[in-house]
This record gives sequence, structure tokens and C-alpha cells, in this order.
Amino acid sequence: MAGALSGIRIVDLTNIILGPYGTMLLADQGADVIKVEAPEGDAVRHIGKPARTPGMGPTYLYVNRNKRSLCLDLKQPAARAALLKVIATADAFVHALRPQAIEALGLGYDEIRKVKPDIVYVGAYGYSADGPYGKLPAYDDAIQARFGIASLMGQAAGDDVPRYPPTIIADKTVGLTFAFSTLSALMHRQRTGEGQFVEVPMFETMAAWLMVEHLWERTFDDEGTVGYTRLLAKTRKPYRTKDGWMAILPYNDKHWRNFFELVGKEEVLQDPRYATINARSLHIGDMYAMVEALAVTRTTAEWVRLLDEAQIPNAPVSRPADLFDDPHLVWRKLFAKYPHPTEGEITMVEPPMRMSRTPPEIRRLAPRQGADSRDVLAEAGVDAAEIEALKAAGALIEPG
Repeated sequence: MAGALSGIRIVDLTNIILGPYGTMLLADQGADVIKVEAPEGDAVRHIGKPARTPGMGPTYLYVNRNKRSLCLDLKQPAARAALLKVIATADAFVHALRPQAIEALGLGYDEIRKVKPDIVYVGAYGYSADGPYGKLPAYDDAIQARFGIASLMGQAAGDDVPRYPPTIIADKTVGLTFAFSTLSALMHRQRTGEGQFVEVPMFETMAAWLMVEHLWERTFDDEGTVGYTRLLAKTRKPYRTKDGWMAILPYNDKHWRNFFELVGKEEVLQDPRYATINARSLHIGDMYAMVEALAVTRTTAEWVRLLDEAQIPNAPVSRPADLFDDPHLVWRKLFAKYPHPTEGEITMVEPPMRMSRTPPEIRRLAPRQGADSRDVLAEAGVDAAEIEALKAAGALIEPG
């Protein structure tokens, strides 16, 4: 069954995680994503111990599925000319190079429009190109430091020592925004025939993402507190039970009423500090301290049973490795084995959404560097002699 984006071609000049994750999401939906790599290849190919083949590391295999690999030395004019022929067949051209670098390659928006006037051109930058930080390089850790999450992590921990969460939240969140922005521009193109330039800056995206809840009092008052009190409460954390750890999260009036009835402390909600959701929000640290003190009185299994019966949100604490045996994820078949043509059997994570008419799927596994170069160029009208000349000049790279 064809995916929702079947028939859409995207030329993808991105690497590492942000761009490849975003284009993977589009490829899972059926888009023909042509991954353009430099001769040295995407650096993420070499991150982590490859199980079988150099350049085929685990993270690369994940975020580059459903793509084809075209490997060109774009510093050579003939390679750039060949890529422009490919772009002329595409609906979108996406990249994650700094503005100065993409212009130096002769692949800025104005140049691309000459060969494809209605192109959707998407650039993912660290910062808006014409702003004070526009020329700065940006990686996930640097963006985390700048947009405030590292500071909030220390504030919430109670020691005010900044730290990074152990996941690349900026790359993946901006990757989602990158995919959404590309789709939005493609929708406009479908309705009007107009292409456009799209800029997706990491810093601004993550600042907007953070302020959904943390704008807080600054919404109304320029001198107001910034920071959602519930999330910064030092007692908001997984709680120790008799035999483990778990999340216990009474949230609305019904949850708190049921919780205190469950533990035989109905009188707590008679206190004006805790009687309403607004009052509780101002004293949420106290509320969570009560939950913490009570959590150790029962086992995790006892709490899960009681809290589920009372319809109070809760969950045992899992390690990432536990997800492979999680009953719900096993039922969902989220993790699946696939036979890779060069890497043997590998584990993949299935697309999590379900669509009744155009289900996303893993159609092809991540390619070796340059594995599809000849096919992609031939489809774009580059003749066999030109392809051989590119190969002889070292401008076209194929698997060894």
C-alpha cells in the first residue's frame, strides 16, 4: 500500500541526527528521500560500534531507513551540476548546513530556484541566519545550554548545577519541526503551485518549545516569575516504594480526592492550601512531599493495582532496556527484526503512528554510502558517460 507521501521526492543534504531524523519521518510516510553525502560520509555512520561493517553504525541505521544514498564531492563543478539535475526532479530540497556553507557550495535558495522554480527549500540552522548568532555553529548540547533546559535541570534537582538530560532533545524536537515545516510548505505548493524558502532555527524552536509551560507569570507581568512551579518542585520525582520506584501523579481534583481517600487522609483537602487546583499549584511541593512519604508504605505492584482502580495516573519506573519486554510494546510489535542486505539481521523501531489507509512502513533499510548513486543520477537524466566521468574524477563515490 502506498504511503501518504508516495510520489514526493526530497533531496536531503543533512547529516548527524536533526535533519536525518526529520527526513526519516517523511520517508516512513512514503516519500522518496535521496540522502546526499560527501565523500567522507555522514559522521553518524561512525558513531557507536558497528556490529558488522564500518560506516554502518546503529544510530545511522535507525535514522536513515527508507532512503537512498547519493555520494558526491560537491566541491567539483561536475558533481554540483549532476546534483542540480537531481534537484530539478524533486519537490523539496532540505539541508542543515550553515547559511555561509550552503552558499559557498552554490546551493543557496536563489541558485536552486533557477533549476526548480517551485522548489520547497528548507534550511535547518542553529540560529536564524540574519540574527546576531547567525554565523555560529550549533550542536545539541550547545543549544540545550543556551535555551535554558540545562539550567532548569539543575534547578529542579535542587542543587542549581546545570546538566543535560540524557537524550538529544534539541536535535529530535527540531527534527520533528523540520518535518512538519517541510510538509506545511509542500501543502501550500500543492494548493498554489508556489514553492518557498523555509528556515527552521534550532535555538528559536527550542525556546518556543520550552516556554509552552515555563513562560508562566511572564505572560501577564514583565517582572513575573518564569518557570512552571509544578515541574520545578524538588519533590516532583519518581518515588521509592517498598521494592522499587514509580511515578504517582494525582493531577486534577478527582485524582487528589481519590488519592487521599485511598490512603485514609481525606482531611488534607479541607486545608485551604490544598482545597483547589489553584491553591495546590501554589503549594505543589507540599503535595508531592506527602506522596513521597506515603509511597514507601506499599510495594510497586500494590500501588499500581490501587491507583489503577482509583483511576490515578501512575507507572513503574522502567529502564530503556525494559522496553523490549514491555507488554504493551510487545503487543504493539514496536521492535521488529529485519534482514539487512549487508548487515544481517538488525532490530528496527517501527513507526509509532497507525493510519488506516496509508500506513507508514519500513520499506528499505539504511543504505551503504553511495549505494544508489548510479540509479539516482540515471533517473535524473545523467547519462552513463557522465556518470563514468564523475566516477573517474573521484566526484562520485560508491561502496567499496
